[in-house]
Amino acid sequence: MTGSRAFFIVVFVLAVAFHSSMVHANFPKSMYFNWGAHHSSILGNGDDLRLVLDQTSGSGIQSKKAFLFGSIEMLIKLVPGNSAGTVTAYYLSSTGAKHDEIDFEFLGNSTGEPYTVHTNIYTQGQGNREQQFKLWFDPTANYHNYTIHWNPTEIVWYVDSVPIRVFRNYESEGIAYPNQQGMRVYSSLWNADNWATRGGLVKIDWTAAPFVANYRRFRARACKWNGPVSISQCAIPTRANWWTAPGYQQLSYSQQGQLKWVRDNYMIYNYCSDFKRFNGQMPPECSKPQF
Repeated sequence: MTGSRAFFIVVFVLAVAFHSSMVHANFPKSMYFNWGAHHSSILGNGDDLRLVLDQTSGSGIQSKKAFLFGSIEMLIKLVPGNSAGTVTAYYLSSTGAKHDEIDFEFLGNSTGEPYTVHTNIYTQGQGNREQQFKLWFDPTANYHNYTIHWNPTEIVWYVDSVPIRVFRNYESEGIAYPNQQGMRVYSSLWNADNWATRGGLVKIDWTAAPFVANYRRFRARACKWNGPVSISQCAIPTRANWWTAPGYQQLSYSQQGQLKWVRDNYMIYNYCSDFKRFNGQMPPECSKPQF
């Protein structure tokens, strides 16, 4: 076999392997409405989607496939104007009482006030790991990229490629980590005015309805969940499992700088600083490096 032919075969095999872990952006092929479909819509050629909330119902979507590790991203333009009491949720989740979950939730606010970005992670049904941020831009004026990068080593929440949070795998030290369950991708727009804005003090102004969140370019570069066999298959450090490469095992020096900038300037709540809530018995991951 000639060297050029061998190179072509290797490239072709890797391309096939990579393609098998890619879900493209077309919404009808990759996602479906799981509630509120009667007043939400997929637009154009299937690359754009609109979720709607009014007094009759909110709405939601979920991916047709489940995944274990990889990168999940979506472009989202949040509800403009007076969005107080609304929540736009975008998250990964398995099912059952001991489910795993990785959350972005965007908590609406009164006109002119900034959104709150609420993040959380559940492992084996246990959450209570909330961190909240303000954003450094208006998330209602344009589409912005929100990405969850998840691999056997760490989970990173990104906003426009800027890391805002990291949760590392310290399972060897008795801290649970989501690596045993495939998770589907979900997003929804719903009425949460009992808690979302100022702890529920500000209610939804229904005269401003319908509330609309717009989505574009859902992309899952991730390992498809095929049952328990995927627990090892998706974690094996191969070229096809690109998320296991050394470069994804921790943030780069420049990314650590970005993370620090966000957390110094835009973080407004961190469960690891809430000593009163936990009566001084802080969750064990709070004493570990997270980058």
